[in-house]
Amino acid sequence: MSEALEVLVVDDEARLADLFAAWLKTEWVVDTAYDGMEALEKMGDAVEIVLLDRRMPGLSGDEVLAEIRDRGYDSRVVMVTAVDPDFDIIEMGFDDYLVKPVSKDELVEIVDTVIGRSEYESDIQEYYALVSKKALLESEKAERELGTNDEYQTLCDRVTELQGCVDESVAEMRTHDDFVGAFQDLQPEN
Repeated sequence: MSEALEVLVVDDEARLADLFAAWLKTEWVVDTAYDGMEALEKMGDAVEIVLLDRRMPGLSGDEVLAEIRDRGYDSRVVMVTAVDPDFDIIEMGFDDYLVKPVSKDELVEIVDTVIGRSEYESDIQEYYALVSKKALLESEKAERELGTNDEYQTLCDRVTELQGCVDESVAEMRTHDDFVGAFQDLQPEN
C-alpha cells in the first residue's frame, strides 16, 4: 500500500469515525472530520478516498458528496451509513456503498477495492489514449519512418506495458465475486 494515499473519514459520531480511522491507519494516511463543513474544509487534491456518512446534522453526506463533485475533486467516495439505499442513489456520484454496522475487514476490503478500481481506470485510460495515438501515427506515417522513430518506439513499448497491466487488472477483477456477478448476464449461455 502507498503511504501517500489519503483517506478522509467523515462521520458525526466521533467515536465511530475515530474507530474507522484507527482500523485504516496501519495501511494509509487517515484524517477525520466530524461534520460536513469540517469535511469540506479538509478536502484537497491529496484526499483520494472519502468514507462518508449520509445522515449528519448541518450538511448531510449527500450534500457533502455533491459539493465534492461540484468542486471537481477526483476523490473516490464510499458512503458508509445506516441509511438503507433507495432509488435516490442512482444519481449520486459515489463509488461504493456500505450499510452500517461494518466490520474492520469490510472497511479495509472496500478501501482496497476502490483503490484497485482507481488504478485500473487510470491504466486503462492511459492505454486507450496511447493506442489511439499509435493508430493515428500508423495511418499517417510510412512503416520505415515509424521503425526509425525513437518516440514511436517508446510509445509502442508503453502500450505493450500497459496492455499487460490492463490484462492483469481485468484478470484480478474477474476473480472477485462482485465482478463476476455484475457481468453474469453478459456471459454466453452454454
